[in-house]
Amino acid sequence: MADEKLLTVRDVSMLLNISEKEVLNLAETRAIPAYKIGGMYLRFKKEQVLQYKKTFHHTLPKAHNHKDYSLTDKISDFFYFNDFYVLSAILIILLVVVIFQGL
Repeated sequence: MADEKLLTVRDVSMLLNISEKEVLNLAETRAIPAYKIGGMYLRFKKEQVLQYKKTFHHTLPKAHNHKDYSLTDKISDFFYFNDFYVLSAILIILLVVVIFQGL
């Protein structure tokens, strides 16, 4: 039990063949038991995910083909999952500009 590797949102999405947002929705509605690590990182037990898949495999939404996503959907997803990094990069660039303008 101590060596049990918990699955990430991406692992579960690939295992169930659904999008990461749909995995988050399933965890939010408690359809799949999820565990928070460090207060914010969702992890899943593989046995519970497989049990969910076995029980509800006929009701699982199918993963969307990447061709079905519009450009705005792709940009929205990018900022949804990478907002911290984008904001950090902007802040660093602004600080570098301020530092070099002071010289």
